[in-house]
Amino acid sequence: MLESYAKVATLLLVAFLFGGMFLFSAGFAALLFKYLPPKDARMLIRNAFPPFYLFVIFSSGVASLLSSQTDLFSAGCMAFVMMTAVAARQLLMPAINRATDTGFRKRFAWLHGFSVVLTLIHIVVAGIVLVHIAS
Repeated sequence: MLESYAKVATLLLVAFLFGGMFLFSAGFAALLFKYLPPKDARMLIRNAFPPFYLFVIFSSGVASLLSSQTDLFSAGCMAFVMMTAVAARQLLMPAINRATDTGFRKRFAWLHGFSVVLTLIHIVVAGIVLVHIAS
């Protein structure tokens, strides 16, 4: 019985993670640049990323722990998301900010592109885990 509660809790948490990442990436950022001046939108995005990464780290970490006893596939996928989100928050995000602050546009473009791909990978992995748990 406890296993079924853990499975349901993991499913809901991964759904929350999937939806939150998707909404932040596809909705929030796009709306900021649509309705705010570029300078203001960039500053708000810059300030929103640290809490966004904490959300991803916490949600995927708890989902990994919840599923670790009964579903190693889901636990491993969520651990991957958590660890790469930690790296993104602690290493990639500061590097992107430094590239922006120092005017290295090519470096910024490459690093930003990498962060976008990483976020898309996180969303896809969360989607795969959702389907896996639900089936």
